[in-house]
Amino acid sequence: MRILLAAIPLLSIAASTPAYRYQIDSRTSQIDAKVTILGFAKKSAQFPKMTGGIVLSPSQLGSLRLEVAVDARALATRDPKVGTQLRGPDFLDVARHPMVSFTGQHMTMTGPNTAQISGQLTARGTTRPTVMNVTFAVPPSQATGRDPVQITAQTTIDRRQFGMNSYGGVVGKDVTITIKARMLPN
Repeated sequence: MRILLAAIPLLSIAASTPAYRYQIDSRTSQIDAKVTILGFAKKSAQFPKMTGGIVLSPSQLGSLRLEVAVDARALATRDPKVGTQLRGPDFLDVARHPMVSFTGQHMTMTGPNTAQISGQLTARGTTRPTVMNVTFAVPPSQATGRDPVQITAQTTIDRRQFGMNSYGGVVGKDVTITIKARMLPN
């Protein structure tokens, strides 16, 4: 009984820990995906339409919520033919799966400004566990809920795990995704 009574104040302290909400500023944020072509050339695509945000508590950084949703139909490349092909059924199949998303549920700090965020990436109707390597412009432990949060996040996925199997001899299997996001207090 004493242990239970002693735990009650700890629960109320944990419940009162502030959590700050931030929303992605899509005007100043960008997502880039790069893949190797023919084993040496790099090609990239940009995803200019995104929404989402982050909820974090400076005193409990392990439990956060990061959500990024991307409108894959807005994919942009330097070559319009490549863009059409990437939006088509061989790759993102945006007619059936217009959105790509990442939801992060757990963060492990690897330095004052660096972390790994574990979560789920969904593309082409397939969801897989994914880890994003994240760098914060300012340590998240110093978040105030008043100033923007800026992050750069990166991961590499195997496109075949998401049903993108076409052109295996030409297009590399690994896709490096980089998110540069500025998030405003919400």
